[in-house]
Formats: sequence, C-alpha cells, structure tokens
Amino acid sequence: MIELDQLTKTFKQKDGAEVRAVDAVSLTVPKGEICVFLGPSGCGKTTTLKMINRLIQPSSGRVLIDGEDTTRVDEVTLRRKIGYVIQQIGLFPNMTIEENIMVVPRLLGWDKKRSRERARELMAMVQLDPGKMLTRYPRELSGGQQQRIGVIRALAADAPVLLMDEPFGAVDPINRESIQNEFFQMQRQLGKTVIMVSHDIDEAIKLGDRVAVFRGGKLVQFDHPDALLARPADDFVQAFIGHDNTLKRLLLVRAGDAATMAQSCSPGMPLAQAFAIMDEADVRHLPVVDDAQRALGYVTRRDARAGQGVCADAMRRSWRPPRSTSTCASCSRACTSTTPAGCRWWMRVGSILGKSRRSRSPTISARAARAGTRR
Repeated sequence: MIELDQLTKTFKQKDGAEVRAVDAVSLTVPKGEICVFLGPSGCGKTTTLKMINRLIQPSSGRVLIDGEDTTRVDEVTLRRKIGYVIQQIGLFPNMTIEENIMVVPRLLGWDKKRSRERARELMAMVQLDPGKMLTRYPRELSGGQQQRIGVIRALAADAPVLLMDEPFGAVDPINRESIQNEFFQMQRQLGKTVIMVSHDIDEAIKLGDRVAVFRGGKLVQFDHPDALLARPADDFVQAFIGHDNTLKRLLLVRAGDAATMAQSCSPGMPLAQAFAIMDEADVRHLPVVDDAQRALGYVTRRDARAGQGVCADAMRRSWRPPRSTSTCASCSRACTSTTPAGCRWWMRVGSILGKSRRSRSPTISARAARAGTRR
C-alpha cells in the first residue's frame, strides 16, 4: 500500500519566488491496485511520482509504503525496492537485453543462474522469444520491443511497488494497445502496487483501478474510473475527460461480460424440440453445435416444423460467418464501433478458449445502460 500524506513540493525560481509544484496531495493506493496520475502537462503528476522514490525530495508531507516512512529509508535501498519505468525506455545501449533485465537483480546480489531464469520468465510474459532476443542489443529491437523490455526490467527484482512515467507514450498506437494489454495481463498475475503517470484518459480508464486527476499541483479528484466518468468533480475534470464520457464508460465493460449465450441445438436434438426453442426465442434458424460448442451448421424454422427425426437430418452446412466478431476480452466500446459495419445491432463474441462459441451481445443501447450501472 502507498500513502501520500499532505505531500508538497516547492521550487525556488531564479528571482527568489517560490512555486508550489505539488500542493498538499493526500491519497491512498491499496496493495495490488493500479493508480493512474492523470492531468495536463505541468500539473505536478510526474513530480509527485518522483517524490515516492525520492528522485525529488519533498518539501513537506510524507510518503508511506506499507506503513513505512520512506524518509527513514536509505535512498539507494529504497529505489532498489521500487521498480521504475521511465518515459523514454532508457535501456543501456552497451548491454545485451539479458544484461539490461538483470541490472537490479545483480545489484541486489542475485546469482547469475537466478537472474537469467528471471529474465527468461519475464520475456515469456511479453511474448518475446528469450532464445532469440536475450543476446541482442537494444538497437537491434523495434521500439515496441524495447518498451516491453523497459517494463519487464522494472519487474525483474520482483519489487512490490512499480512506478511508471508515461511508459507507453513513446510507441505507436498499435504497439501501445498491445503492450497495454500485455501489461494488464501481467498485473493480473503479479499483483503489484502500481502508480502510473499518463495524460491519456482512455489509458487511465483502461488500466487504472483508481484515477487521480491533477491540476496546478492540486489533487482535483481521486476516484474509481467509472465514478470519475459518471460524476466529474468540476468543470475542469469534465472538460479533461471529454463530453463523450458515456462512451468512455464502455471501456470498462468487456464483451465477454456483456454477452449472453445464444440458443443452439445438438445434432441429436429432435427437430420438434428445436422448433419449440426457435418458436420461444422468435428466431428463424438455430445453430447446430458439437460438444465443444463449435458451429457445425444450422437448422431453419421451416425445416424443423416440417421434418421428422433429429437436427442432424435437416442441418444445412452452408453457414455464412458474421461480418463482425469480437473476443471476450474486447471492450464494449470497440464492439459498439464495429457492429454498425456489419449492419447489425449485435455481434458474435468468441470464447477466450478459442472455441467458436456462438453468443450474442446486447444492443448498443443496452451496453450503455450496463456501463451506467457498473460498480
């Protein structure tokens, strides 16, 4: 857990005037959560972040990590217990990727075998082949790959706290989304206490368990993402998050959570029973699926009503795949953007296990209503 208690930083200008960059900020980040510091440039969010590991010394106030006042801990010892991801990646160009990842573990006295095993474990978490990548130098990697290394280097010593200063801002949008997703999955496995600086409201909503909005060195609002979008504290927060806050709330709802399983039948189901299901659901056809929920074909309402026997006897196999599909992990806002392209108000959502489960998501209006009741 990280606690900031009336944390303040004042800088002196050349003319002797004092500027309060951070003004009496107090907040608590529970253990295992991600808190995003959000705000425009110059609002004090990075200064606040750097006071946590004492790269900048506070003028007043306290920082407590798991109840311990950081001013009572040696600076070097403190920083080695906190992972830190800087904005411009900062890999050492004269070191291999493996050596870069092993920097802090080696400083902490880990032996080479343990350090190398940790490097390989972390590489696997971000879908990079350790056999090919660990012996390369940073210049031999793409920007997205370098950014991934920067993140896992901060995790190498298994520090309980991770500080991230706009960690994904230096990569292109496609790589940024991919790295964000990988980091989110890593966080679910590792459960670190993370404070991240960002100016991107979508990133804050997507990754943050809590969001702290700064303005002029002051903490304007500290809340869960959904509460922030639903109830902005003032006009500044409303303007910063944008007026499409209802659509942004759809970022908080995963397609798999919003989807409902569509009616289906097995090859051995009697046609009379299949017709009864279609009649009750008011549909013209019913997918025929196997035990693994993979679509084999479909039975029409007309065939089921007129036929005898089981669904396999009347099954048609010329199944046209839907234009729009989604994974269970996709956010509902992405689904909302995609469904009109298929000229439909619903979308097929595939199973996270990779099986072609045929499920039907709610309408766009229903998604918005669901987002409005979250938390």
